Amino acid sequence: MLTPFLKRFIPLIFSLTVTSLCLFGSSGRLSWSNAWILLGIHLAASITAMALLWQDPELRAERSNAKAGKNWDKPIVFIVVLLGPVATWITAGLDTRFHWSEDMGSWAVIAGVVVGVLAAALIALAIRSNRFFSAVVRIQKDRGHVVVSSGPYRFVRHPGYTGMSAFTLATPLILNSRWAFVPAAATAAVTVLRTALEDRLLQKELDGYVDYARRVKYRLMPFIW
Repeated sequence: MLTPFLKRFIPLIFSLTVTSLCLFGSSGRLSWSNAWILLGIHLAASITAMALLWQDPELRAERSNAKAGKNWDKPIVFIVVLLGPVATWITAGLDTRFHWSEDMGSWAVIAGVVVGVLAAALIALAIRSNRFFSAVVRIQKDRGHVVVSSGPYRFVRHPGYTGMSAFTLATPLILNSRWAFVPAAATAAVTVLRTALEDRLLQKELDGYVDYARRVKYRLMPFIW
């Protein structure tokens, strides 16, 4: 029997297992340093998120309540959380295996690592600042949902999505695969769509959000959108 402490790590182990199977299965080898780098960042980011969520049992329970989200959000979550990343990993692995595209150079990998780490840090800051950081789109009236304007929410209205989009686009750089940008860019575009839809919902249904949107003009990227 697994103890409650060990049970916390089951989602992390499952996620790392799926990621590893996609990367190493498609590339046909374990000696792929780029994949190990990505897995290392993934592991560090996941442990950080787990630690933050463990400090807030209510938020941890909220993020496990996937059925409570809007119906239109469920296929978007499937694309952003599973289909898009899996397609990116497998494409990068096949690209590495069959040499579909040219090497982008060490500078690209380094840039990808820097962006990936910063993106993961931004997501962690968003989780820490927002006790309503749900995995699905919904107005959490049962939890006294209010507007959050502290931390990174002072600069953009959806910093979690900013971090997710940046990490998604950094992944092809880390894996040194030009072809992986195709599914990565598509996944990032769906994240932008989700941002727009959620922002519109919040302006309609969350008290105080319209005033907050007037103060913080940008949804994802300062001076751009």
